[in-house]
Amino acid sequence: MAEIRLTKVEQGQTKIRNVPIAVTPEGFWCCPSPNVFQKSLKTPNPLSKPKSPLPTTQTPAHKKQTSVTEKRPVSAAPKSGAVSDEKRGVSADTPTVTAERTSRSKTENVPRKVSIEFGEPGTSDLRVILLGTQGFTVKLNVHKNILVENSSFFANKISVQQPVFPCIEIDDCEDVEICVETIGLMYCKEMKQRLIKQSVSRVLRIIKVAEQLGFKSCMKSCLEYLEAVPWVGEEEEEKVVSSVLRLQSEGIGVTPVLKRVSSDISKPHKDTFSHILELVLKSNEERGRREMKSVVLKLLRENNCLPSSSGSVDSYNEIIYGSCRSCLDSILILFKQAAEPEFSSNSTDCREPVVKQIYLEADNLSWMLEILTDRQAADEFAVMWASQQELASLHTKLPIVSRHHVSCITAKLFVGIGKGELLPSKDTRNLLLQTWLQPLINDYSWLQHGSRSFDRKVVEEGIGRTILTLPLEEQQSILLSWLGSFLKSGDNCPNLQRAFEVWWRRTFVRPYAESGNTRPLNHVTTPKVTEH
Repeated sequence: MAEIRLTKVEQGQTKIRNVPIAVTPEGFWCCPSPNVFQKSLKTPNPLSKPKSPLPTTQTPAHKKQTSVTEKRPVSAAPKSGAVSDEKRGVSADTPTVTAERTSRSKTENVPRKVSIEFGEPGTSDLRVILLGTQGFTVKLNVHKNILVENSSFFANKISVQQPVFPCIEIDDCEDVEICVETIGLMYCKEMKQRLIKQSVSRVLRIIKVAEQLGFKSCMKSCLEYLEAVPWVGEEEEEKVVSSVLRLQSEGIGVTPVLKRVSSDISKPHKDTFSHILELVLKSNEERGRREMKSVVLKLLRENNCLPSSSGSVDSYNEIIYGSCRSCLDSILILFKQAAEPEFSSNSTDCREPVVKQIYLEADNLSWMLEILTDRQAADEFAVMWASQQELASLHTKLPIVSRHHVSCITAKLFVGIGKGELLPSKDTRNLLLQTWLQPLINDYSWLQHGSRSFDRKVVEEGIGRTILTLPLEEQQSILLSWLGSFLKSGDNCPNLQRAFEVWWRRTFVRPYAESGNTRPLNHVTTPKVTEH
């Protein structure tokens, strides 16, 4: 570890701080982090000298680089307006950092800046001066042949000016630290090894500066690093992908990195989705099945929010409905098997697999109904379920412990219709109530006490609202049938009193049309009871 000596000169007082820096085996420098300068200069002023700027670079962070063994710097003739070298008393292996005030003829204010010098002027044949936007200047004593060999930017600059000791200034350099490190990498034989312990964010800064300098071997090494290192989090992944996509025109092979987020396989996404859905539906392991159902549902919800997903909606829904029909066919076969007279007399070992499979298939249907509801595509499911008259007729022949999972599907449909999440036709709503309301009533007591996810108030509100969407005559037929069940069973039957009250008022208190004459909504009459 070597040291940088930072000297702050202000109002005749000198404060010296030693800042540790790393020296690499290649013998180049390691630029100190800009927070070193921030601590030394409370209000640094940027230099406003128009020179040869690099294309915009990123903001600095972190510290690392190499250091050439350095003797006392000798003065060199800088360009007009460049920061002049000052006499410094330093050891042979410590570069000097001096905070100084200089007057500039082309600026109104006197800027306060930090000057850092790296390299040995006696052996170098090129000086690169980086004028940072944060108010400090870095002078690099380097070698023309190294920079020309590695950087098209410097090769062009050097070919334009060919004095004995050329000096290239780069103005408004936003990321001086990384620029110094990138130039240092031109001296390294194994750049990839130098990048191993770097962070992804730092390598992205290096690759951006390397692109601006036309340093292609560095860009390739950075791409090899990015291809192999993990990317942590979506934000970092997006930064890597955007940075790599910017390099596509450079002809340096970005495909290996991009293959992590894109595929050349022509197999459609819907085939992959179908395979995933099938694996989840056929799983018998309770915990893995439950967790993956939750994950798939969450990811599909995220897809629904993406504009680009609109084209795949129909194909995904088609796959889901295909699986729904398969589950319905399986449940019907299982119900027929369980409804056989000899089934109840079989041993427990014979009955349990059938009961468990009924639960799995019903749970699959309930999960897919939830997916379709999120995708605003569950109307067809209501049609399919309402048309299962054979399944509903077998329902009463099975023990309640085996069949009540099917009633959960009915309850979920009523809740969805009651919330306006499903909009099936009037005929479908009526058929759904006629087919499945009574089986739901028969299982209601078990559902209240045997299902943790069953919310009685929500289900009753959904049933009532579904009934009230029908024509008044059909409301009356269903609610009178319910009234008979409720008066017999009490709490073991859905409480639809609120729906009953709405129907009553519509029928007796404020009928909207009577004998062809329309009545106002606020017209209230006393109901007349007529005995028939």
